[in-house]
Amino acid sequence: MSERGRTRIKICGITNTEDAEVAVEAGADAIGVIFAESPRQVTIEQAVAALAAVPAPVGRVGVFVDADLAFVHEAIATCGLTAVQYSGSESPEYCDASPVGVIKTIAVGTDFGFESAEPFRNHAAALLLDTYSADKAGGTSQAFAWRSLGVVPGWAPFYVAGGLGPDNVAECIDALHPYAVDVSSGVESAPGIKDHAKVQAFCAAVRAADREVSR
Repeated sequence: MSERGRTRIKICGITNTEDAEVAVEAGADAIGVIFAESPRQVTIEQAVAALAAVPAPVGRVGVFVDADLAFVHEAIATCGLTAVQYSGSESPEYCDASPVGVIKTIAVGTDFGFESAEPFRNHAAALLLDTYSADKAGGTSQAFAWRSLGVVPGWAPFYVAGGLGPDNVAECIDALHPYAVDVSSGVESAPGIKDHAKVQAFCAAVRAADREVSR
């Protein structure tokens, strides 16, 4: 189970100020903005506006896929990012160049093994487990088989993403006891537009699952 039995919540794919405010009010621990190719992609200027009302200590996470490091550093500085999520083929050495903590995405496919994460030991602050796709670097909207992972390495906190929503996040928490859960499309009314009721329901479901697990 995560520290003190509390699963952190990351609401990703935020594109506007109102959705960010709703996520924070609902209990999100981190807000994610996507700088990679996606229906939820934002420019640095759009990210600044979306994150304007996000207070400390809520995290501000920028999502990148094999981006130019100069662009990553510009986004970190301009948007006040507190962490970056690398969802491409970034190397451990690439991760070391970040001035903020790195969340490294690891794709979980049918032949997944945690040895694929081992190169990032001492190079990433956390791992993010997302469903493998041959044509997408994350954001698949599909869940992987949570109970098939086996023992998760203890050297880094881990996030779980992929196909999560208010109706199944409790099962994920029960199966894996992750440090954090990450949701985007599962709380949307349209790509890049959050359904505020779903955001609130998702956060409430995580808190209810934590109470159940701690019994």
